[in-house]
Amino acid sequence: MIALILAAGRGSRLRELTDGKPKCLVRLAGKALLRWQYDALRAAGARDVLVVRGYLAECLVPEAVDLPPEAFATVGNPHWAQSNMLSSLLCAGPWLEAAFAAGETAAVISYADIVYPAGHVRALCEQAGDAPVALTYDTAWEALWRIRFADPLSDAESFACRDGLLCDIGRKPQGLADIQGQYMGLLRITPAGWREMLAACGALGDAVARTDMTGFLRVLMARQVPVAAVPVRGGWCEVDSQEDLRAYEACLTRGNWQHDWRGEAASGRQAQERRLGAAQNTEQASPEWPGAGTRYRRTATTGRE
Repeated sequence: MIALILAAGRGSRLRELTDGKPKCLVRLAGKALLRWQYDALRAAGARDVLVVRGYLAECLVPEAVDLPPEAFATVGNPHWAQSNMLSSLLCAGPWLEAAFAAGETAAVISYADIVYPAGHVRALCEQAGDAPVALTYDTAWEALWRIRFADPLSDAESFACRDGLLCDIGRKPQGLADIQGQYMGLLRITPAGWREMLAACGALGDAVARTDMTGFLRVLMARQVPVAAVPVRGGWCEVDSQEDLRAYEACLTRGNWQHDWRGEAASGRQAQERRLGAAQNTEQASPEWPGAGTRYRRTATTGRE
């Protein structure tokens, strides 16, 4: 498995914290966001990591997060200010294609404003079977959004899956019933998934620069590309504002927080959920992905770290 981090944006909602550095270098719980991501991806088995740079690209080097110079490779999105994460992903295309041609079978794609444990990455890779595209979603999202927003529905997006496959994402929800979880910003693609993405981008043409990632996932679904949805429960955070940072630091200080992603706290909670999940899934079969014949087969649910 290889991994790439989409880190081209500025993070303007963090205000002065990103005046002199990219968003992923903002610190939370003693580390830059990028270092949390890198450590989780490598602990989950990523052999190589690529960081897509844009805003203040010269700052985004391994040494900035106390890593050796060869820790990760970089590529630039020169049009970061006029484009989006989908455009940044396309900038990583030559790197992805070279890795897939050399025999890599999966790539994990991470947003640069999230933190998560290695166990979530492993769950994403292990539980998605051979679906060409997969993502993780948080079933305990509401507790996190209530920390961040007076009204969770003001920022939450619709999310629905059926038989392990995504069927709706990224729309304005009418109520909590429209939300089975929240997409975290972690994806896993196979070489076949990358080919499907390239074909979809070709069909979008100039609209690629105006298409956000959840909108692109809807495009893939409309093209009948199976997108596996892997549930996790807590153990991650998204950083969009200084208020987020303050709220998370306060929760970590109080302790016993469901969305603590760090080390033993996350591992112990996930181990307990693994035992509960195993009991719930004992009698479940391993159905084929709907509409995909026998090409994509769902694997039995495995435990998280």
